[in-house]
Amino acid sequence: MGRTLENKQAIVAELKETLSESQLAVVIDYKGLSVAQMTDLRGRLRETDAVCKVTKNTLMRIAVEGDENWEPMTEFLEGSSAFLFAKDDFGTAIKAYQAFQKDTKKTELRGGVLEGQKLSPDDIKALTELPTKEELIARIAAAINSIPTKLAVGTNAVPKKLAVGIKEVPASLVRAVKAVSEKDQ
Repeated sequence: MGRTLENKQAIVAELKETLSESQLAVVIDYKGLSVAQMTDLRGRLRETDAVCKVTKNTLMRIAVEGDENWEPMTEFLEGSSAFLFAKDDFGTAIKAYQAFQKDTKKTELRGGVLEGQKLSPDDIKALTELPTKEELIARIAAAINSIPTKLAVGTNAVPKKLAVGIKEVPASLVRAVKAVSEKDQ
């Protein structure tokens, strides 16, 4: 028994909602995976706040139709397709998929879409080299923290140099008077 029209519409609505919450969508060929392996992949992705869905290419095509952000995905819709949706930390999600792929050697990365841009498998692998959100926040915090430190060091140096200069005035005055008195004698 096939799916009813209402069932298909519900699946398309769910896909649209998942896409609206995601920043990155990746299409993989999952042919040859067992149910246990697919469950393993979903578990690994769940830890990274990503989702794996298997649906017919036709339903995904309907879900992305008219959406400029996700329409480039239609180029990857052929054969057995599974879709990985990452919300925030897509680098970690891709690393989790790559670890799974390395363990099973049964999936193939076709491509993906990030903010309306079509990504090749090489582009997706390059995303894993980007710093994570936490690393970027730490770098920004360190840069912001260094400004007051440098300002404090610079501000602290001014009074010291001023004090050295003021202390030097009487000493140089004494030397000047002594030199003049020796010259007169």
